[in-house]
Amino acid sequence: MIKIDIKKQLHGANGDMDLNVNFEINQGDFITLAGQSGSGKTTLLRIIAGLEAASGTIQVDDEIWMDSKTTLPSQKRDIGFVFQDYALFPNMSVEENLLFVSKDKELCEHLLTITDLITLKNRMPNTLSGGQKQRVSLCRALMNRPKLLLMDEPLSALDPSMRTKLQNEILTLHKEFNTTIIMVSHDPSEIYRLSNRVINLHYGKITKDGSAKEVLLQTSGSQKFSFEGELLDIRKIDVIYVAVISIGQQLVEVVISENEKENLTIGQIVRVSAKAFTPIIAG
Repeated sequence: MIKIDIKKQLHGANGDMDLNVNFEINQGDFITLAGQSGSGKTTLLRIIAGLEAASGTIQVDDEIWMDSKTTLPSQKRDIGFVFQDYALFPNMSVEENLLFVSKDKELCEHLLTITDLITLKNRMPNTLSGGQKQRVSLCRALMNRPKLLLMDEPLSALDPSMRTKLQNEILTLHKEFNTTIIMVSHDPSEIYRLSNRVINLHYGKITKDGSAKEVLLQTSGSQKFSFEGELLDIRKIDVIYVAVISIGQQLVEVVISENEKENLTIGQIVRVSAKAFTPIIAG
């Protein structure tokens, strides 16, 4: 059981705000911290890792990592950390990067094998692709069999197919090692696929806490589909108006009325929902 009760004043692009969170995590949970940029997700991750100061309490089983009297240094916390920028040692081979954490050669070979890196173990980081570097980073973070694995948008720089491949490998590793994981992500599909619990932060406060389905699926009533996106343009075509909206990696066009047009502003975040129609799904 991990108990987290943290308070910290933050100074961000949107002004001052208080990070104030209190929650518990069970052994083996896969938690995703979600929410808009600037809501405190990465700061919370860094506080848990001991990389940033705060007030409050962090307790992992019977061990106090932080309270009013003491703060355990980062290197003494039983954690693994996967950064966005890989943070590999450039002068060490793939195998050496892992063995730097622990001299357990058997575990090193096992991790490299299940992530399809074993044939690359003597390669240097600068000869690897982004996906390969991220797999090395993930393996290295697991070399000390941490109680808690922290991941800050680990797959954000990768293309969709590589993200899916690494998501599968993360699920495999999570199942085998039963490591408790806290991940920061903005990708709804990634969050839905990986997490058994999602904590949504908004300006430093927890606004939602539940399963991925409960937090992410925002349809209501008779709505069948509901998507959020940015309004890019409103065009008049003959007697109708068409709104151009960016949703994920796609642009969609939605017919709107003149009354709806008057209440919309370019750049606004809008929600597109539909009720009575039969969707067609093609592979």
